[in-house]
Amino acid sequence: MSKKNIQDIVRQSMEVYFKDLKGTEPDNLHEMLVEVVEKPLLEIVMRQAQGNQSKAAMWLGLNRNTLRKKLLAHKLI
Repeated sequence: MSKKNIQDIVRQSMEVYFKDLKGTEPDNLHEMLVEVVEKPLLEIVMRQAQGNQSKAAMWLGLNRNTLRKKLLAHKLI
């Protein structure tokens, strides 16, 4: 799946989200989106890296300590 495909999926999902709001204004939209996307991203990357946090951190472009904090925050370790 290309970067464009992922962007299209996010775009479509956000359109549906706003439609479902039926005029109600969203709150903390950025935080909500990051929270919804980050956990499955971390799950998949950690699985592909076979649990190797250093490798996963490199793939994600994160410091290993930052990755560890995110994994703890999402209760993935």
